Amino acid sequence: FYSQQGADEVVFLDITATYEKRHTIVDVVRRTAQQVFVPLTVGGGIRTSDDFKELLRAGADKISVNSAAVKNKQLIADAAKKFGSQCVVVAIDARSCDDLEKCPSGYEVYVAGGRKPVGLDAVAWAKEVYELGAGEILLTSMDKDGTKSGFELNLTKMVADSVGIPVIASGGCGTLEHFSDVFEQTGADAALAASLFHYGELTVPQVKEYLHGKNIPVRL
Repeated sequence: FYSQQGADEVVFLDITATYEKRHTIVDVVRRTAQQVFVPLTVGGGIRTSDDFKELLRAGADKISVNSAAVKNKQLIADAAKKFGSQCVVVAIDARSCDDLEKCPSGYEVYVAGGRKPVGLDAVAWAKEVYELGAGEILLTSMDKDGTKSGFELNLTKMVADSVGIPVIASGGCGTLEHFSDVFEQTGADAALAASLFHYGELTVPQVKEYLHGKNIPVRL
């Protein structure tokens, strides 16, 4: 449905896979890849280079890792070397943090579907994954996720300014203006939305036409 609507990319995140200690649903990925002809990014429950290989063979174009990358940062470098940086998306789930000694940027990395803090500064971690060979960062504000109050512009700008790879902003989108805000104010390369589209509050063509009207480059 989203592919036909003109989405540039579909991101399939099995967000409870790590928490429930199971692997991503490979069969769903395979069946989706057979019908979707835009890039398909898949994440959740990825632990090893073999998991990358299995999902790429099933038809995924990019693999997103979060918890496993925090636990074993070498996985990023190994996967980038084996499959190419363009396949390696590091998902960073962050929440605001008052302890500025621990998190100088004011944002801390969380894992296990946004449940568990790990004491890493989000911006410093973004720089590190970039240096390790990640080809893209999927940045989700857990404070904003589900609120429809707008993207976390401050965090997104800090991360986008710190790395030389595309940053996908995620979490909090609720209106057309939120899409233009994130592109005009942060340097993000893409914006991800879920419930907004799932419940039919906006369509992909509506968003693209709106952005085009604001002179923000989009693929129409």
